[in-house]
Amino acid sequence: MTAPMTEEEFFNIWQNQASAVHGEPEYRLYYDENGFPLFYSTEALPGNYVVVDQDTYYHGPKHIRIVNGKIVVYRTTFSKKLVPSTEGVACAVNDVCVVVDVDQPHVAWCLKKQELNDETN
Repeated sequence: MTAPMTEEEFFNIWQNQASAVHGEPEYRLYYDENGFPLFYSTEALPGNYVVVDQDTYYHGPKHIRIVNGKIVVYRTTFSKKLVPSTEGVACAVNDVCVVVDVDQPHVAWCLKKQELNDETN
């Protein structure tokens, strides 16, 4: 049986070991050709990237784009509206809440989605 390590032996080993990380890591945000974020990493990987600060790296904001090598933050607002359409759910002519067969008189309705981007930086 091996004798337990003393505190002094432990600290000698601790002080003599080489650190695996040399200096501060470089935080990177990789993005595609349209400026949309792909992923964050501290590794040197192939692809387009910008160096970001540690706070941005850890929080990983999603409403951003990369424009001319700089991060641009967008506030995104989504709106939805039920609108008459040539395709969609067949509803009674006088009541959109009543779904009817397409062989009956009807108005087709679909959900229109709109994304409003407001560049903030």
